[in-house]
Amino acid sequence: MPGVPECYIVSMKLIEGGIYHIFNRGNNREVIFPEPHNYPYFIHKIGRHVAPACDILAYCLMPTHFHFLIHANHRSTYPVRDLGLPRQRFSQAIKQLLSSYAKGINKQEGRKGSLFQQGTKSILVNDVDNDYAKTVFHYIHQNPLKAGLVSKMEYWSHSSFAEYTTSSRHSTRLCKKDLAIELLDIDPDTFYSDSYSVIPDAKVSYTY
Repeated sequence: MPGVPECYIVSMKLIEGGIYHIFNRGNNREVIFPEPHNYPYFIHKIGRHVAPACDILAYCLMPTHFHFLIHANHRSTYPVRDLGLPRQRFSQAIKQLLSSYAKGINKQEGRKGSLFQQGTKSILVNDVDNDYAKTVFHYIHQNPLKAGLVSKMEYWSHSSFAEYTTSSRHSTRLCKKDLAIELLDIDPDTFYSDSYSVIPDAKVSYTY
């Protein structure tokens, strides 16, 4: 398809009502947020492209990759035609997010080519029960802590953790907090302590 890098042609088949772990990383593991202001730029684009196409339950942006936990609603699975091919609205939204962000970073850095790895991944995490979906939810928020980027999760401003803390003055509200609490059986009173329970990498299954 001329004019569109292959890695941004996203084809996912979501099921309405499914909870999905969505993730991708930089091509050749390169940094995708080279400057601090690139994080809020990407978050702005999430709000513009992705939020209207699903219910966002959690997200975390890391220097070389990103994670979303989303609930597929009727808008996510709505059929659209993209470059002449049938797709779901959510797939189109992810393509728009990655391609528009990469265009801005390529211009900023004077680079060319694909910024993201080919094929954004989606894993259904509530096909058996919601316990695993809750594990992924907390795992996503733990990423910067486990990577040694911060000493507390609330110090990382590029995730949705602050949206779930009662003391938060977080200005960005991308997540459907009430829906996440309902779907994942989150107890607001124990959320903070539950979030710091260590989750081994082996408990969360994903492969780039």
